[in-house]
Amino acid sequence: MNQYALQLGGIALDPLLVLIALMLLVLLIAMFINMSRRRQERAERAARASQLDGELAEMKGRLQTVAEIAVSRQSELTRSINQRLDSVSHRMGQNLNESAQKTTESLSKLNERLAVIDTAQKNITQLSSNIVSLQAILANKQQRGAYGQGRMEAIIEDALPKGAYSFQATLSNNMRPDCLIHLPTAPDLVIDAKYPLEAFEALREAQDESEKKQAMARVRSDVGAHIRSIAERYFIAGETQDTALMFVPAESLYADLHESFPDIIQKAARARIYIVSPSVLMLAVQTMQAVMKDVKMREQAGLIQNEVTYLMDDVHRLRDRVLNLQKHFGQSAKDIELVLTSSEKITSRGRKIETLDFDEEAERQARPKLPASARKKAKPVAKSGNGKRADMLAGE
Repeated sequence: MNQYALQLGGIALDPLLVLIALMLLVLLIAMFINMSRRRQERAERAARASQLDGELAEMKGRLQTVAEIAVSRQSELTRSINQRLDSVSHRMGQNLNESAQKTTESLSKLNERLAVIDTAQKNITQLSSNIVSLQAILANKQQRGAYGQGRMEAIIEDALPKGAYSFQATLSNNMRPDCLIHLPTAPDLVIDAKYPLEAFEALREAQDESEKKQAMARVRSDVGAHIRSIAERYFIAGETQDTALMFVPAESLYADLHESFPDIIQKAARARIYIVSPSVLMLAVQTMQAVMKDVKMREQAGLIQNEVTYLMDDVHRLRDRVLNLQKHFGQSAKDIELVLTSSEKITSRGRKIETLDFDEEAERQARPKLPASARKKAKPVAKSGNGKRADMLAGE
């Protein structure tokens, strides 16, 4: 052992101990290094822990902010949803009310229209019954003649004065026309209201050309026979006109005659019988009414001239009376001017009394009075614009 001892400054060192001491030193150095590493790691861990704590705190703050924002957003969303729900419910209520009002109005209008429809249906029912009755009337000859007679009488009564016509009057040959128009200074005009309808009905109901030809031949025969009957019965020289009117109470029949049977119209014209519809009869009656008025005015020309003379005398008297009234108005205007002058003087004296302004009056009374002849020769100091009228009113 001793041969391996080390000498250090005179001190002998055991190698084993030196080795052990070195090993211990290395171990201590390693432990120190390890401890320093651990301290560094702990410091790094502490720094990381503090960083994590900061990040956690920051995340906590952010989470709290996000939570607050979420709460506020949720409250705003809830409030917005409530507002929208209120608005929607309000609009829905308004829409329901408007819909209810519109429905009520529509139902009321519908009820009104239904009432109108009911009334129209009643009118249609009544009209259909009237048409049925009219068909029954037109199917009977006597009733048909009465219908035509009624229309003709209504037209004549509306246009002519009483006494200008006669219905069912008897002629000298014991014939009774439907109407006589009494023309002034001329024979009477005959109007016949009968007409054959069966042939026209057969013509309208014809299905083929043969039936149509037969119906047209029947129309010509019936109307021609009626024209000859009027000419033979009602033409009396000196009593009736040599012209007569055959009244057709339907415009459609009158149009059919002129459109499809011009030969019948010409035959009637040659017989001096004119076929007239209600409108043509109105025109003829109005023409006769104008002729009657003209004749009556000619008959009354002398009376009209006398009345005009009386009217001119009344106009002259009215003119004289208006001139007298104008004179009275002129005199009244003069009297009114005098009254106004007097009222102005009274007003002036009242103002003097109110203001106790009597100096001018005292001076006028203090002046010596002149004789009457001197006063006449004396000139007035001032005159009013009315001249003599003001002098005349000086003592008033």
